[in-house]
Amino acid sequence: MKQEKIEKLLKDIKTLKWWESWIGITIGSAIVAAGFVYFINPYNIVPGGVYGSSIVLHNIFPSIQVGTFGYMFDIPLFFIALLLLGANLGARTFYSAMITPTFMNLMTILSYPNQDAVESLNPSLLLDGHIDMSNDLMLTTIIGAALIGIGCGIVVKNEATTGGSDIVAMILQKYAHIKFSNAILLVDGFVVLFGLLVIGLGIGQEEGKSSGSWLLSFYSLLAIFISSRVLAYVINGNKDDKMIFIISQKELTNLHYYILNDLNRTATLLKAQGLYTKQDKELIFLVVKYKEVNKVKQQIKDVDPTAFVIVTDAYDTFGEGWKELPDAGQIQAE
Repeated sequence: MKQEKIEKLLKDIKTLKWWESWIGITIGSAIVAAGFVYFINPYNIVPGGVYGSSIVLHNIFPSIQVGTFGYMFDIPLFFIALLLLGANLGARTFYSAMITPTFMNLMTILSYPNQDAVESLNPSLLLDGHIDMSNDLMLTTIIGAALIGIGCGIVVKNEATTGGSDIVAMILQKYAHIKFSNAILLVDGFVVLFGLLVIGLGIGQEEGKSSGSWLLSFYSLLAIFISSRVLAYVINGNKDDKMIFIISQKELTNLHYYILNDLNRTATLLKAQGLYTKQDKELIFLVVKYKEVNKVKQQIKDVDPTAFVIVTDAYDTFGEGWKELPDAGQIQAE
C-alpha cells in the first residue's frame, strides 16, 4: 500500500510538472508577442530572428501581418526541429511557434483601431497613442528587447523554443558546440543586414515609401544584444559565484564552524605541505555567493591574519545547494 502511494505521488508530481511546462511556454510566448507588438514592430526595429525578418517583409507586403509571416517561417522550421532536435522538443516548439504569432496577430488587431492602422503599424494609433514612444527609440528598444529575452528564456527553460533563429541556434549549439546566446547573436546579425537593406535603404519598397532610417540598424543591434543577455540571465541566472582557497599553518576550527553553521554551506578540507618549508598546512576550498565573500574574508582575518587567500570567479557551480547538472541536450545559454 505504501509503495502504491509513493508511485501515485511521483505520477502526480510528473503530471504537475508537465502542466507547468506547457503553461510556462504559453506565458513566455505571450511575453515575446507583447514585446514585439507594443515596443518593436511599430518602430521598424529588427531584433533578428523570424519576427525580425517578418517586420522587414511587412514593409514590403503591408497587407500581411508580422505574425502571419511568422507562420510562414516557423512551420517549415518546425519540421527541421522535429528531425534534428527530437520529437518531444518538436511538439513543444510547434506549440510555441504557433501560439506566438497567434498572440501577436490578436494583440495587433485589438490594439489598432482599423485595418489601415494594422497595415501601417503607426505607433500614434497604437492603443490610441497612449504608449507612442516615437521620440524615445532607445527606451522602446530596451523594453522590447528585455521582454523578448524574458519570454524566450521562459520558453527555452521549459524545453521548447519560439521557433526561428532559436531553432537554428539550438542546432548550432548541439552540432557546432556554439553557445546558445552567441549562436542567436550570429544568426540575427544577418537579419539586421536584411532590415538595413529594405527598411534603411528602401530596397524592395516602392520609391519614396521607405519607412525607416539606416540608423534603425543600430537600435536593432542593441535590441539583439539586450535580448541575448536577458535570455542568458533567465536560463542560467546571475553567475556571481566565487571560489575561495584558504591556506593556513593553523587549524581553522572557528572558520569551519562559521562555514557550516553561519553560512550554512560545506567546504573541502585538505592537508597540504609547504613546498619550501615542508610544514604541514590546512587548505580549505569553498564556493560562496558574491555577497558572502567579504564576510568570509573577515572571518579568515579573525582566525589567521597571515593566511594565504585566493578569491576567483566560479563560472558555473553544480551540486547540492547549487544547480543540478544539466541533462544531455539541455539548453544552456552560456
